[in-house]
Amino acid sequence: MNALMILTLILFGLMVAIGGMKGLRSFIALFINFFVILLMTLMMIDQNANPVYLALAACVVISAVTLFFINESNVKTKTAFLATVLTTLLLVIFIQFMVEFVMVGGFSDEEVEGLTIYNFYVGINFVQVMASVVMMSTIGAVVDEAISISSPMYEIHRHHPDMSVKELFDSGMRIGRDLLGTSANTLFFAFFGGYLALLVRFKDFSYSFGQMLNAKVFSAEMVTILAAGIGVALIVPVTSILTAYILVRQQHKNKESTR
Repeated sequence: MNALMILTLILFGLMVAIGGMKGLRSFIALFINFFVILLMTLMMIDQNANPVYLALAACVVISAVTLFFINESNVKTKTAFLATVLTTLLLVIFIQFMVEFVMVGGFSDEEVEGLTIYNFYVGINFVQVMASVVMMSTIGAVVDEAISISSPMYEIHRHHPDMSVKELFDSGMRIGRDLLGTSANTLFFAFFGGYLALLVRFKDFSYSFGQMLNAKVFSAEMVTILAAGIGVALIVPVTSILTAYILVRQQHKNKESTR
C-alpha cells in the first residue's frame, strides 16, 4: 500500500465519520468529477473538437454532480445550479478574450525545456485550451459560492416568508459580501502554495521583478486567479437575485394554491 492509497483511505474515513452519508457522496463525487475532466481531456485530442465547448459541458456536468448528487435536488441546489450556469456563460467570452489579449496560450519558456524532443504542431488551438483550463479552474469556486449564498437565503426565507424580493436580495448580497473576501484570499494563496517552487526557480534564474511579471507561466496563473475572482464576484448578485425571485414566487404560488 503506497502513500497515495493511505491518504485516500484517511480522507475517506474522515469524510464518512464527519459527514455521514453526505460525506460519502462527496467522496464519490470527487472521483466522478475526476473522470469527467479526464474524459474532457481525452476528447480534446480530437482536432475537430472545440476545447471551449467541451470545458463548458464539463463545467455543467461538474456543477450538477457537486450540487445535486451531494446535496440532492431542492430549491437551494436548483437556484445555485442555474446561477452557476449563467455566470459561467458570462465568463466564457471574457475568459477567451483575456487569454488572447494577454497571449498566455501554449507553453512557456520554462515549460518547453524538457519537451524539446516533441513536435508541438499537433493541430490544437492552444488559446482555446488555455481558456478551457481557466474555466475549469474557476468552476469550483463559483459552485461553492453559489450554494453558500442560496442555502442561507433559503433558511432566511423559511423563517421570514413575508420578505419581499428586494429584502431577500439585500440579505443575499450581505451574505455574498462576507464570503467574497475569504474566497478571493483562498484563490490567491492557492496560487502561491501551488507555485512556490516556480517562484524559487525564478530566483535561481535571477529574474528581475519585471521579468517575473512578464513570464508567460506567471501571467497564465494570474489570469486564472483573476478570472476565478471575477467569477466569484459575479456569482454573488446572480445567485442573490435568482434565489430571491424564485423563493418569493414559490411562496406566492403556495398561498394561491391554499385559497
